[in-house]
Amino acid sequence: MFNFNRIVAVVEDDESVRRALKRLLQSFAVEAETFPSGEAFLSALSSGVSCRPACVIVDFQMPGIDGLELQRRLAPTGVPIIFMTGHDDPAVRKKAFARGAAGYLKKPLDGDALIRAVKKALQLPVLP
Repeated sequence: MFNFNRIVAVVEDDESVRRALKRLLQSFAVEAETFPSGEAFLSALSSGVSCRPACVIVDFQMPGIDGLELQRRLAPTGVPIIFMTGHDDPAVRKKAFARGAAGYLKKPLDGDALIRAVKKALQLPVLP
């Protein structure tokens, strides 16, 4: 277990996946805010309703603003982005990492891999 006071934003269009990720993160003492779309996340950021997250976990394929577009819009902030996808495409993965992705995970997610990716993105010690 690790403990820190940083918020991780989860941007995922599937409500059950959002809930599961929030529970998983909270079980490791990670505060999480969830958003049903890229638009909702960007709106919260621009309105000041939400504080700037330390890391964003984003579903790659979503209606409206997809993961790569969200990454492009967040690039100036330097916030680490971890992608998750059910449709792994090597060209997309390459593009995401070329643009600075902190991680790229396939669904169904492995909880341990997700926590390792979050720790790495937040520059916390990662245990084997």
